[in-house]
Amino acid sequence: MPRPPAPHGRTGRPPVTSRAQIQEAARRLIDRDGWEKLTIRKLAAELGIGATTLYHHIRNKDDLLVLMLNHHITGIERPVLPDDPRDRIVTAATALHDALAAWPWAAEVLSADGFVGLLDESAMWMVEAIVAGAHDRGCTREQSVDVFRSLWYYTVGEVLVRAHSARRRDEGRPFAYRDDLDPSQVPHLAAIGVRWAALAARDIYPQGLRTFVDGLLAQVTPATARGVG
Repeated sequence: MPRPPAPHGRTGRPPVTSRAQIQEAARRLIDRDGWEKLTIRKLAAELGIGATTLYHHIRNKDDLLVLMLNHHITGIERPVLPDDPRDRIVTAATALHDALAAWPWAAEVLSADGFVGLLDESAMWMVEAIVAGAHDRGCTREQSVDVFRSLWYYTVGEVLVRAHSARRRDEGRPFAYRDDLDPSQVPHLAAIGVRWAALAARDIYPQGLRTFVDGLLAQVTPATARGVG
């Protein structure tokens, strides 16, 4: 019995031919459902392919998210970094904050020490600028890492708290603020009361960042005073 002629062309969605298509589909799912709900199976269904085919392009979900993060960071326009080391640290940390605020899930993915090892060198410029600024201000290599880690914790915390708070508001589950506190037990909190919500909503990251940087650098004895150089 003769075989039927092979069909000309393909039907349905086009085959996946690049990681760019995978990243675009993953971004759609993350923007719609959140990164926590992203799975390889859901991504494959979004692309109209089998999960096995997708594994030819990415190893797992973590591999995909790091790939997307590197692409996101390298696409950010770099600010002009000031000559002054302190101002350079502030500028780089602000760029880091803004990059994460645009994609809060990235802060979730990288909320662990050692994340720098996951980044491409082209995506490390913000980290490099902060560490270099601290070193140029007189920090040792160890102290420079401490400065970065402190600023990283502060920045990630700011981004995640605001992102989670916004999500709760969008879901109709905003946090409640007490208006029945006993002044004899917590007098200052009782005086603030429900005003806490409005006060907490203010964006004070820039002021806090500058104060934090100044405090970190003030603890460092310049290399010249240590007899180095």
